[in-house]
Amino acid sequence: MHKRFLLCPLLLAVSASSALLGVLAADLSKEPFTIRISCGSFDDVHTAPTNTLWYRDFGYTGGRFANATRPSFIVPPLKTLRYFPLSDGPENCYYINNVPNGHYQVRLFFALVADPNLDSEPIFDVSVEGTLFSSLLSGWSSDDEKTFAEALVFVQDSSLSICFHSTGHGDPSILSMEVLQIDDNAYKFGSLWGKGTVLRTTKRLTCGSGKPAFDEDLNGIHWGGDRFWLGLKTLSSSSDDQPISTENVIAETLLAPNFYPQSMYQSAIVGTDRQPTLSFEMDVTPNKNYSVWLHFAEIDNGITAEEQRVFDVLINGDTAFKDLDIIRMTGERFTALVLNKTVAVSGTTLKITLQPVEGTHAIVSAIEVFEIIPAEMKTLTQEVTALRTLKGSLGLPLRFGWNGDPCIPQQHPWSGVDCHFDNTKRQWVIDGLGLDNQGLRGVIPSDVSKLQHLQSINFSGNSIKGNIPLSLGTIPGLRVLDLSFNELNGSIPESLGQLTSLQTLNLNGNDLSGRVPASLGGRPLHRVRFNFTDNAGLCGIPGLHECGPHLSVAAKIGMAFGVLVAFLFLVVFAACWWKRRQNVIRGQKLAAAREAPYAKSRTQFTRDVQMGKHHRPHETSPRGGNNESSPHLLA
Repeated sequence: MHKRFLLCPLLLAVSASSALLGVLAADLSKEPFTIRISCGSFDDVHTAPTNTLWYRDFGYTGGRFANATRPSFIVPPLKTLRYFPLSDGPENCYYINNVPNGHYQVRLFFALVADPNLDSEPIFDVSVEGTLFSSLLSGWSSDDEKTFAEALVFVQDSSLSICFHSTGHGDPSILSMEVLQIDDNAYKFGSLWGKGTVLRTTKRLTCGSGKPAFDEDLNGIHWGGDRFWLGLKTLSSSSDDQPISTENVIAETLLAPNFYPQSMYQSAIVGTDRQPTLSFEMDVTPNKNYSVWLHFAEIDNGITAEEQRVFDVLINGDTAFKDLDIIRMTGERFTALVLNKTVAVSGTTLKITLQPVEGTHAIVSAIEVFEIIPAEMKTLTQEVTALRTLKGSLGLPLRFGWNGDPCIPQQHPWSGVDCHFDNTKRQWVIDGLGLDNQGLRGVIPSDVSKLQHLQSINFSGNSIKGNIPLSLGTIPGLRVLDLSFNELNGSIPESLGQLTSLQTLNLNGNDLSGRVPASLGGRPLHRVRFNFTDNAGLCGIPGLHECGPHLSVAAKIGMAFGVLVAFLFLVVFAACWWKRRQNVIRGQKLAAAREAPYAKSRTQFTRDVQMGKHHRPHETSPRGGNNESSPHLLA
């Protein structure tokens, strides 16, 4: 098992050669950006022997954590992983923000879930910045070389996305990831190289040692990206070639932009008398371009001058380099030589042949092969933001995923989203949304209008509530709008009449009310299909009931309040009138009582008595005296 290798935060001890010192002064004045993540871990982890820091992945992604099976190349092993059940969506991503713009090596290690009930080998795809660069196929978990994937990619917007795409065969699982900044010009292979390309590491071999190693193990430095090299003792299955090594210092190593470590050139594989030609063959994806990097140093004590070792390099039978003489090209022994060739491969095999022309035998120190992948053009940022708002507002089920970029990789677009490549903008745009009958229960956000390239919207058969956004009328090319059989309320916005390209408008089966806008109701029906039925409150076109004065909700509330106030006023007025009427009746009764004969005689009698008392100066006793007043009293 390979001893763990990884780059420590401090500058590693390196050769004190004058060439290296010059590189340090010129190019290594700053530390490259580095982040390593232990997937599924609850805590940050440090691994020996370099005390390398691995961050926990909380906040970077979703998914679920589990214990991991022991991977082949990490010692001491990371113990956890993160996996993504299909129920969580077909696309799941890690988002790493605040990444300085530049060139990065992204390396991923994979493992299986250490659970007998889940111990199945998943098959899935991996993308970086929307570009698919790796596919884990059946049998990967039993092949050490296939338990990791690596890509060289440019970061241009201060963030990096690494996504795992389910193919329906098991749940993708990830053990660790490393994002390591390298020189902006690293692996510059020609005119096709640049920010529009991603390099997938197909093969990286160090020859002669037979042991896998990282740049740290080979006394490399930070800016090399801590590359992982598989070790080979022989290129031939029959072992007719042989490894050699030296302890001599190798010149021209650790130079920008690739910073190859010196130790890589201190071993090599050479041909023998029995097999002077060296040959290496590997499987590749057909109809792709590959960048081949070959490393040489003359370390054989039997070769001391020019023309003692001359050979051709052939790739798939075509001569890539003719009459290669390492000492003549480098000027001396023990000096590194790096050659690069870009080739187009039509078949499934890439074969490198080193065929001697003069002298003894061929020699090679290391081999690197990269698949050249055109970087995918991303979706327009404004439209990605709008879709994410729509996802939250509509309560999109978790099974939809909707992570990463909606349109790329093209093999894995978002479910329910139709994409179109805009040649003018050189970006993908969204031209269709098909989310019918998906159990949506939210509201339609006004931000949907930011999807300015939409031609079709189908949200029918859900439980969407709220009003129809006014902003829908600002999507110029909208031809189909189907919001039928939801729970939408309010009125139909007048702005929908501005959609001159609209051919299908289905609003039936909702709780809409008010008058259908004249700009819609009066539109010619040639090749146009509108449906407003099953909305109890809609009116104003044939097939719907006639409209009264159209009042807004506020106006209706105001009118109801006015009626209530008027009713209360009438009640108070009637009460006051009734009270006043009772007082009048009571007064009339009193007046009538005064006018009655009995009442009048009693009144007159009382008055006469009072007057009689007033005019008698000398009142006499009734027993004697004057009886003149008797008749009056009797009367």
